[in-house]
Amino acid sequence: MKQLLLAEDEDVLRSLILDTLEDEGYEIHEACDGEEAEALAASKKFDLILLDYMMPAKTGLEVISTIRTGGINKNTKIMMLTAKSQKSDEKMIMEAGADYFLSKPFSPMLLVDKVEEILKEDE
Repeated sequence: MKQLLLAEDEDVLRSLILDTLEDEGYEIHEACDGEEAEALAASKKFDLILLDYMMPAKTGLEVISTIRTGGINKNTKIMMLTAKSQKSDEKMIMEAGADYFLSKPFSPMLLVDKVEEILKEDE
């Protein structure tokens, strides 16, 4: 079973993503802020990390920086989920170390398609 880390501070959206991906057979570990995401990323190997951009404690960009320079998940694919959808935002996010970018709002099925696409790349 593929292991995913989901870091999203909005409870309703986190629950929607969690339910959607669990229904597809993924095991989801959830964090509700950047510090919790960093701690989880440092403690367990994940197949994919889904990060919200704007979270309490630390932003998604700060979490990416920590992950990319850390030991456990530094090569794990990261998808940034964000309401910041300008081309300049996407460029900054990708330069920070994200591998993929999905702007909010998005349909749950689009998210499933993207996750499946990313995980198939690593097979």
